[in-house]
Amino acid sequence: MDVSTPLQSDNTQKHKSLSPSRLMRGVICLAVFLSTAFMFLVYFAPVVTLSLRLFSLHYSRKATSIVFGCWLALWPFLFEVINGTKVVFYGDDIPANERVLLIANHRTEVDWMYLWDLALRKGSLGCIKYILKSSLMKLPLFGWGFHILEFIPVERKWEIDEPVMCQRLSTFKNPRDPLWLAVFPEGTDFTEAKCKKSQAYAAEVGLPVLKHVLLPKARGFCACLQTLRGSLDAVYDLTIAYKDRCPTFLDNVFGLGPSEVHIHIQRIPVGEIIPASDEGASAWLMDKFKLKDHLLTYFTANGYFPESREEEKLSAFQCTMNFILVVSLTAIFAYLTLYSYWSKVYVVLSCIYLASVTYLRVQPEQDLGVLISTFISKKQSIE
Repeated sequence: MDVSTPLQSDNTQKHKSLSPSRLMRGVICLAVFLSTAFMFLVYFAPVVTLSLRLFSLHYSRKATSIVFGCWLALWPFLFEVINGTKVVFYGDDIPANERVLLIANHRTEVDWMYLWDLALRKGSLGCIKYILKSSLMKLPLFGWGFHILEFIPVERKWEIDEPVMCQRLSTFKNPRDPLWLAVFPEGTDFTEAKCKKSQAYAAEVGLPVLKHVLLPKARGFCACLQTLRGSLDAVYDLTIAYKDRCPTFLDNVFGLGPSEVHIHIQRIPVGEIIPASDEGASAWLMDKFKLKDHLLTYFTANGYFPESREEEKLSAFQCTMNFILVVSLTAIFAYLTLYSYWSKVYVVLSCIYLASVTYLRVQPEQDLGVLISTFISKKQSIE
């Protein structure tokens, strides 16, 4: 099979066209998502990520998870309720409220967004975090959100990324803090050119030649596993495929596709990942990507993964109520911003704060109690 061909199925439904009504709906969706994101960030971020964080890092993260989880839930609502995309799950059933490391293949620019559909069902939407390329932190508005949600930016140069990743990962070791940390070991989305380059390198060095995924880069995965192993419950190995073609961000916004998203899940308790060395963990990861390649070959032939299972559907009522809550709060914040002088001052100061901490990558890692204790102990040692 030509690697440039998107994964196909027996479903021959044509890709939807961009009609005037879909164009208008997409513009409205973008306006709603951008306005709600802006108001939630400028009004809530200084409170939950600065003021509250000084007193309790744990409760700051919990508040951030609740507040911004409400906003993130707008996306599964868009995908499944408004656009009518069917999300089908396979493999292992997973419990709620686990601390996990997720690894997934990277077919397109929006794979990471469909993890929200699974996280919402498991009550972990607000605590999902990603390792992402640092250029995305420069996106207007969304870069602020990535920083507030504590995503970990990388430069794709290990000598630069290793100390930054280890330092940031060390702050996630508290088992009381909910955590879903998502890693895409391929490091980039799948294209024909990248696949051919990956296959050529694999043949040259004697690694498996994969058709539907790129060779995984193990360093980031190993750093996550080694740093967090003692505080994680499991690793979730996710394999994602689409009918009838891989979607883009604008496909989602305008409701053009995909018709179905298929996600195969394998839950591996951390204790069963025996290799403690980087070499052993790298070999383990390569085996998982060989399995992903087999699963995607199966999907290509059959239009579905093996081991299908029923997963709870999103409640249209609950999603609608959450949408009304988020939009109502946004309307209140907009009114305050327009008609209150002090609200205008607060918004300006909040924007300065968000722009500054995102640009400088500043994140208070300790609460005030810990800082005071550290100061007192240092003072006593000097005396």
